[in-house]
Amino acid sequence: MSESMLNMWISFAGMGLLLLAMGLILLSRYKLKGIISIIVTLLAYISLIFGAIIIMYIVFSGPTA
Repeated sequence: MSESMLNMWISFAGMGLLLLAMGLILLSRYKLKGIISIIVTLLAYISLIFGAIIIMYIVFSGPTA
C-alpha cells in the first residue's frame, strides 16, 4: 500500500472519529441523563481530540510523492 493510500485511510479514520463525537454529544445532550450522559460526553470529547490530532497530522504532513 502506498503512502498516499495510507494517508487517505488515516484521514477517513479521523473524520469518522469527528462524526462519532458529534453523534455522541447530540445523544448525551438530548437523550441521556445522569452519570451515563457524563460518560458518553467524556468519550465524545476524547474522540474529538483524537480525530482532530489525526486530521492535523494529515494536513501538516503535506503532499506525498
